[in-house]
Amino acid sequence: MDIVLNEEEVRVLGSLIEKQATTPEYYPLTMKALVAACNQKSNRFPVVSYDEHIVERAMNGLREKKLGWVIKRADSRVLKYGHIFSEVFHLNPEETAAMCVLMLRGALTPGEIRSTAGRLYDFKDLTEVDDVLKRLVENEQGALIVMIPRQPGQKEARYAHLLGGHIKVEEIQFNTGYQPVVVAERAGIEEDVATLRREIEDLRNEFYEFKKQFE
Repeated sequence: MDIVLNEEEVRVLGSLIEKQATTPEYYPLTMKALVAACNQKSNRFPVVSYDEHIVERAMNGLREKKLGWVIKRADSRVLKYGHIFSEVFHLNPEETAAMCVLMLRGALTPGEIRSTAGRLYDFKDLTEVDDVLKRLVENEQGALIVMIPRQPGQKEARYAHLLGGHIKVEEIQFNTGYQPVVVAERAGIEEDVATLRREIEDLRNEFYEFKKQFE
């Protein structure tokens, strides 16, 4: 695979993919919403604390690599950000969902992929997950994921994405604090509500500024 992303670009891209699927009515995202999505404490590993400068720099990198875009609509003063990840790699929804959770949660087992991807795509069983993982390994532009053999103290092999280039097993961070999907989804919903409130506040401020032009 020719495209190699840094850690910040991976987090920003994964956040865009997630929000496009879970809150499509608010996609593309404003910068504030994108920063909040990157810094969520739920459904993220590791948890990060990015500011707008870091996210903007990552978005510029994604745009240079033809994976991200920015637009300013005529009816808004706020820039909006989006991605074309699925189109570039010719991925269907289930493949995109699997890649998204690997970007946002780190290396996962097939069972964890199925659980954490529930809000993005509803895998009917582990066989479907295995089929998707096989296709991602055999992607026409090069393997997008790699299987990590079972490590000491672990019951199953895990999978990790290769968007950041070749990886060394000993350098991979495993999410040992994996939470059941019910807890993760509830926390994720709370984060989405907070993001939506910020979006509404931004829209209210834009309306007031627009209204002042006619007073």
